[in-house]
Amino acid sequence: MSDTIKHECGIALIRLLKPLEYYKEKYGSAFYGVNKMYLMLEKQHNRGQDGAGVASIKLNMQPGERYISRIRSNEAQPVQDIFTRINQRINEGFKANTALKDNVALQKRELPYIGEVIMGHVRYGTFGKNSIENVHPFLRENNWIYRNLIMAGNFNMTNVNELFENLVHLGQHPKDKTDTVIVMEGIGHFLDDEVEKLYLQLKEEGYTKQEASPFIAERLNIERILKRAAKYWDGGYAMEGMIGNGDAFVLRDPAGIRPAFYYRDEEVVVVASERPAIQTVFNVKYENVHELPPGNAIIIKKSGEVTVKEILTPRTRKACSFERIYFSRGSDQDIYRERKMLGKLLFPRIAQAIDHNLKDTVFAYIPNTAETSYLGLIEAAEQYLNEQKAKQLASATESEILRILSEKVRTEKVAIKDVKLRTFITEDSSRDDLVAHVYDITYGSVQKGDTLVIIDDSIVRGTTLKKSILSILGRLEPKKIVIVSSAPQIRYPDCYGIDMARLEDLVAFQAALALHHQHGTYHIIKEVYEKCLTQVALSDDKVVNYVKEVYAPFSDEEISDKIRDLLLPKNFASEVAVIFQTVDNLHKACPMNLGDWYFTGDYPTNGGNRVVNRAFINFYEGNKERAY
Repeated sequence: MSDTIKHECGIALIRLLKPLEYYKEKYGSAFYGVNKMYLMLEKQHNRGQDGAGVASIKLNMQPGERYISRIRSNEAQPVQDIFTRINQRINEGFKANTALKDNVALQKRELPYIGEVIMGHVRYGTFGKNSIENVHPFLRENNWIYRNLIMAGNFNMTNVNELFENLVHLGQHPKDKTDTVIVMEGIGHFLDDEVEKLYLQLKEEGYTKQEASPFIAERLNIERILKRAAKYWDGGYAMEGMIGNGDAFVLRDPAGIRPAFYYRDEEVVVVASERPAIQTVFNVKYENVHELPPGNAIIIKKSGEVTVKEILTPRTRKACSFERIYFSRGSDQDIYRERKMLGKLLFPRIAQAIDHNLKDTVFAYIPNTAETSYLGLIEAAEQYLNEQKAKQLASATESEILRILSEKVRTEKVAIKDVKLRTFITEDSSRDDLVAHVYDITYGSVQKGDTLVIIDDSIVRGTTLKKSILSILGRLEPKKIVIVSSAPQIRYPDCYGIDMARLEDLVAFQAALALHHQHGTYHIIKEVYEKCLTQVALSDDKVVNYVKEVYAPFSDEEISDKIRDLLLPKNFASEVAVIFQTVDNLHKACPMNLGDWYFTGDYPTNGGNRVVNRAFINFYEGNKERAY
């Protein structure tokens, strides 16, 4: 994606179902779980590079023995930093006590992180807060083993203020208003309540506090706790948690906005944000890795019992389409197929834009994630060319046949991204000049007078296109440049984890405003603002997305053309066209992932309409605060 946008997080949960001695004997190491967690996080580091964390729980430890370990990092390479430090701790332990080498029981007792339940997390700091305190997992400590709670997640709640007030009404005094703290304290409250009720039951059965403790841990009803805690949540989430006694869970939102997959066999249960991470790390087949159904939780009890339970009634499935277009790794076979289809479906409109002249057209992509949709686009172009060849061959002379068969779609590596430069772009005074050099070109890849078609995943703000890519591509002196987005126009802010909070940052919104100025209809902007103000006090279920009226007077093509005008550098010599994917084609390519609110304004939860409402008010009033 030429515009850098940030996405919330990636999760991983590993539950070893056998004693650690089993893994030592079969795989040669009692660190099997730790090693697998390292690989799980590395395979998902695309989802978060601002921070990482790992926590583990050891089962059946005696009082006085440490059974919870947690480590977090916000260093430049957080996953590497975490596991370097873990290795250092373990190696120091081996040096200090040589008896540890072949004694798994002793290793478990004396070395950190060697537990049967392990949680991992990689994070993007979407709110600009990347202090170590903001890095997951979060820990809620207690001296009663079953009241310890460790949580991490890929999520964003739209109704944090409401959830905060709910906790206050319960008598709590939350230390923070972040959704992570609010969610953890909510679950923690109902965990405490469950424990209290179980203790009273066991007391009536004649047990002392000490005698009741193991029975409380055994009888904890995770399903009931989650149902009570999540009742009023509004957002997109894949939430993982561990309780001190060894119970663990992962809960997915009822619209399926955020992804979660799981695998289980007789040795292990593993949950992650991405299917390929599980497939690769555990060497298992696609069909054995299951998607966690929306509104469901996978619950792993300390006993090893594994169940998938419906916690919240599933809604219309609105799995995030941006996962398919950009964020998830393209090694997932479904995502790979979908991205290729996104490219294929764009070709008919591209063919029109180049006057069906493949001979003088070069196709390229903006590295690197757009490569898969590019491959689909090239397949469609080759199919079209073959059809044209077949028509020509039907009446070709012998001397013409070789010429016709030699024709091919012209593909080149035109744009090259110099990733190293990105790390230096920090100071506003020098930002524009540095941005202009983030991309370079392959000179000679396009001839003067050619048309250049270049595909990107999406165009969000358009900053890099305007300040870098178009200017550099212009040096090749093509007759025409066709900028293609495999995603539709991004018109509305996200509120479920992707860092697109302000309307005025979106180039599609800027284009709509420019068109209203041009057509003398800017009064509509004030009218929408006034409508939004009337909804501020309404409950979320009554709020309407009136921001749609900003775009309503204009066709998709009009907005695309105006986006082109906004992105064009001054005195640009080449003709430029901008083509976006249509929403209909997005749905054709990703039929099971219809979460399209960024493009349509059709938010999957009521809180989304309130967020876009607030985002528009903030824009109109010049308020730079986030809308959620």
